[in-house]
Amino acid sequence: MTDKPFTLRIPFPGFQPSRTDNHITRHLSDLEGRFMDTETYEQMLEEEDVMLYEVYEVRRPEIAGEMLFGIDIIHPGKVGDEFFMTKGHYHEMLETSELYYCLQGEGFMVMETPEGDTAVEKLFPNSVIYVPPRWAHRTVCTGQNEDLVNFYIYPANAGQNYGTLEQFGFRKIIVERNNRIEIIDNPNIKHRS
Repeated sequence: MTDKPFTLRIPFPGFQPSRTDNHITRHLSDLEGRFMDTETYEQMLEEEDVMLYEVYEVRRPEIAGEMLFGIDIIHPGKVGDEFFMTKGHYHEMLETSELYYCLQGEGFMVMETPEGDTAVEKLFPNSVIYVPPRWAHRTVCTGQNEDLVNFYIYPANAGQNYGTLEQFGFRKIIVERNNRIEIIDNPNIKHRS
């Protein structure tokens, strides 16, 4: 890590940054319990533990004033009718925001607050999505043959809380029915008291 300014190059195609401090891969097994169609999920997992997405991070000190950023790449595919997606998270410091800039592909950002407000915004090349403080968020790739690629940036001290959504699930999911993309209520949502 350096305390001096630096330039990061993001090549096209490929999108692997010229500098990466952490490369995270998430496979089907890492999203157990997050897909609506558990039977298809189990069948797919028996055949192959496919990679759903990967993240290239440029790490910074996790202190106020620093920014953490990187590239996430969500691969195309579905479990039953439901598109491949990221795990999704709240920030540990709930009052922090995040910014996404879509570089390639198509998809959605699914968001919700602890109080139950929901929002779904479309991702497409050159779109920017601002995720306000208090909003959990996950990206969903709806392209048939193309990765969804985003540049993201957020306060380095924000942290990530995956546990809440792992326990309860997102309120909205993205599916394909009759060759149409639909945003529906998650039938497997666990109600919060």
